[in-house]
Amino acid sequence: MVEKAYKFRVYPTPEQENLLRRTLGCVRLIYNKALAARTQAWHENKERVGYTQTSAMLTNWKKQEDLDFLSEVSSVPLQQGLRHLQTAFTNFFSGRAKYPNFKKKRNGGSAEFTKSAFKWKDGQVYLAKCAEPLPIRWSRQLPQNCVPTTITVKLDPSGRWSVSLRVNDPRDLKLNPVTKQVGIDLGITSLVTTSDGEKIANPKKLNKLHKKLRLAQKSLKRKTKGSNNYQKARLKVARIHAKIKDSRLDFTHKLTTQLIRENQTIVVEDLAVKNMVKNHKLARAISDANWGELVGQLEYKAEWYGRQLIKIDRYFPSSKRCSNCGHTVEKLPLNIREWDCPECGNHHDRDINASINILAAGLAVSVCGATVRPEGSKSRKAGAKKQKAPNSNARESHAVS
Repeated sequence: MVEKAYKFRVYPTPEQENLLRRTLGCVRLIYNKALAARTQAWHENKERVGYTQTSAMLTNWKKQEDLDFLSEVSSVPLQQGLRHLQTAFTNFFSGRAKYPNFKKKRNGGSAEFTKSAFKWKDGQVYLAKCAEPLPIRWSRQLPQNCVPTTITVKLDPSGRWSVSLRVNDPRDLKLNPVTKQVGIDLGITSLVTTSDGEKIANPKKLNKLHKKLRLAQKSLKRKTKGSNNYQKARLKVARIHAKIKDSRLDFTHKLTTQLIRENQTIVVEDLAVKNMVKNHKLARAISDANWGELVGQLEYKAEWYGRQLIKIDRYFPSSKRCSNCGHTVEKLPLNIREWDCPECGNHHDRDINASINILAAGLAVSVCGATVRPEGSKSRKAGAKKQKAPNSNARESHAVS
């Protein structure tokens, strides 16, 4: 059984939109108040506040005269917002994320409804405190005999409403096994280069609308913040961003599905995209390439369809190592796209050579668990010296400073 989420556009009636906007506003308010309370408790008393305490705070907030509107919306999304805040703090204390930020109205928002807050009847969704079903545009059908377990309604910054239905899919989605194996080198000019010698060009979705986006952002900058014209200009910028995001995501889905269907084993590098975008000369191009999303989709689709995805160490010198004799050159600047091996004289295309090495390293890792990190690399030396992790008090004090 696979847990999947199906996303659809929804066009709520004026009454439904009014209720949903009030719900999103209440969720945002509760989240921000709970975050402020937890931060203040640590600053003043060095006291940890968890989900149980914030849930009790929510009960008291509803009793306040100036917050009585909280009772006009379903209580489930409010409780789910507090649970999401708890998850954000858990990720922060584990070192997986930064300190939680306050939610802003201009970013839209979302509200999560569990089974007690919606009704699934005759293939339609009825949310709590809403008499009519949500007018969802059913672009595809849910798997047969699947009932949503959780429903999330979202408003994006461009003003579009969408709904995500989470279901447990009992179908066996595994594809018939194939013998083909491939290594993938991710790049900017060629988004994907395979060990078979195939190169898939980077569509560069941002570049196609960059001029239009730049002019819209300049127009937004000239407007008086908070005015009606400012809101219109902000919405225009958000719609351009949404168009770029949708086209980029559509291309990534089609590409990853093709790779999964055609190959039994796929090997990629475990790239640190967050660190790579710190290079301001390449940050925009790397972000537009969508490497993180591409690898993430390969990961869960491989699990769904019975394929194998192998990640090799990011420090493996895939470009600098000769795929013919194994010789590794000391330096290979990014502007050099082709090179000759000084040992065997073999001529290499930089990207194809890297993808061949990635495939070989991935197969070695999967068969015998061998390391692919070079013996003399700085990363190996740094890994040998395990640093003592900071204690929770030190991490908390850093978080709220």
